[in-house]
Amino acid sequence: MRMIGDLGRLREEMADQALVERRFRVVVVLVIAALILLGWRYGQLQLGAHEMYAARSEENRIRLRAVAPNRGLILDRHGRVLAENRPAYRLVIVPERTPGLEDTLERLAELVDISPEEMRRFQQQRLRSRRFDSITLKSNLDDEQVARLAVARHHLPGVEVEPYLTRHYPHGKLLAHVLGYVGRIDARDLERLDRDQYRATTHVGKTGIERYYESLLHGRSGLERVETNAQGRVLRVIERTDPQPGQDLSLSLDLELQREAVAALGDLSGAVVVLKIETGEVLALVSHPGFDPNLFVHGISQADYSALLSDRRRPLFNRFLGGGYEPGSTIKPFIALAGLDSGHITADTRVFSRGWFQLPGHSRRYRDWRREGHGWVNLELAMAESVNVYFYQLAHDMGIDRISRELALFGFGRATGIDLNGESGGVLPTRAWKRATFGEPWFPGETVITGIGQGFIVVTPLQLAHATAALAGRGQTAPPRLLDPAEPARMVVHSETHWLTVFNAMAAVVHGPSGTARAVARQLPVRIGGKTGTAQVFGLPDDLDQERNPEDLPEHLRNHALFVGFAPLEEPRVVISVVAEHGGGGARVAAPVAARVISRAMELGY
Repeated sequence: MRMIGDLGRLREEMADQALVERRFRVVVVLVIAALILLGWRYGQLQLGAHEMYAARSEENRIRLRAVAPNRGLILDRHGRVLAENRPAYRLVIVPERTPGLEDTLERLAELVDISPEEMRRFQQQRLRSRRFDSITLKSNLDDEQVARLAVARHHLPGVEVEPYLTRHYPHGKLLAHVLGYVGRIDARDLERLDRDQYRATTHVGKTGIERYYESLLHGRSGLERVETNAQGRVLRVIERTDPQPGQDLSLSLDLELQREAVAALGDLSGAVVVLKIETGEVLALVSHPGFDPNLFVHGISQADYSALLSDRRRPLFNRFLGGGYEPGSTIKPFIALAGLDSGHITADTRVFSRGWFQLPGHSRRYRDWRREGHGWVNLELAMAESVNVYFYQLAHDMGIDRISRELALFGFGRATGIDLNGESGGVLPTRAWKRATFGEPWFPGETVITGIGQGFIVVTPLQLAHATAALAGRGQTAPPRLLDPAEPARMVVHSETHWLTVFNAMAAVVHGPSGTARAVARQLPVRIGGKTGTAQVFGLPDDLDQERNPEDLPEHLRNHALFVGFAPLEEPRVVISVVAEHGGGGARVAAPVAARVISRAMELGY
């Protein structure tokens, strides 16, 4: 029995040993399988994915950093600087190196004037930045502020004064509406910009030439390959590709003529445009009053911006580009040419002005500016004395369809195509336009007043100058341009006799014995052709003659004064348009402005 028990225990031991051996073999197999799997994965990482992980490692260590290019300069036609990059200083803080940041900010506020807007911008940037990044607290420090910070620097750890280049407009208000200004890049700007090219750029053109030619002025960003640590801190620059600076732009503007035009306007609000007839080059482009574009470069304060917005003279409004005015009597040379071309009048056609005009079968009287009338007048006398009755009759005879077609040939009713953003196309009324705009038919009386530049017709000072250039160039001119003039093109074709007839009539405006602008003739070094105009701002009773009594109304209700002209008369080279808001009469206010600017243009050799 004892042997049987021993045999049973032996069998159990052998069974247990066999189980252990099987489990061991399973473990060995699993271990070998795991080793094989690990070996395969290791090989895959070392061989198959080596390049990928090596690249990732390199990216973590080596980064590309954009380098901003220097912005191009803007010059006038003689190389005088209109917009430049001026050395400046900014106050920056590195939070990581600034113990007691709030105390430091309070101390800095005692040394330099830090606005609430600058403080708010700093705190926002601080939340988006790493602790070792430099954050700008204030830009464009003046010399006194730099000196204060230099003296206190040892008490301000983590605070630095950094040099940089900032945009500056040395002539301030003089060219604000032409050049525009640059400002900080915002979300709307990023939607239209190439982000790769603007990663290191903080400012972008917002208006004017700065905006229109942004792609040329900005240049192309450079690149730096920098080594960083695990926290992203730059350790060293490995390689650098220099940025390409922006292109310098030489505009067609003449700084001296621009300055003369602003001086001629004086305290008047308005616009002056001077163009070269053959090429369309813009010699002067004034919207007055202007504003200081330097205020916008680093972010205009709320107080300064509110002051500009509340100014009743609207200095931010671009009058030459967006100002809509009735042309008044400056439209008469174009109406006259249309009448000659259509055969409704000749140079000798006479009309009797008794002081008013009436449509057949209508009781309403359309008055002339001279109550007693002008008597019998031909085209030259009607132009010289600006006889409304003559042009009432001519407009009625031609009809609005003919008038609109002829005026369209000179560019009325559409933008000129100048190289600036935001140009208005004005309004050239037609039957279809009125039906679409007001849902009403065209009435005969509306044709009558269109003949003297009133009613629905609206022009900009730039349009008026461009149309006058087409007139003075006998139909051949080019679109107005500030950079890279376009090739001249023939826009309008009329009889040479008709051109001469209108030119002689416009000469009589200035040089004739009864011309409305004869008072300025003695100020001019050459004979010119011109036309005065008065655009009504406020409807007056028939018994109030505002032309002779401008003080009878508050200034903001007085008529706008206009003048268009070209010089010299025999071989026209330049044209001018002047709009003086609420100036009263074109002969009394706008013509002297034009005469002064034309005289200066002739002195400068144009």
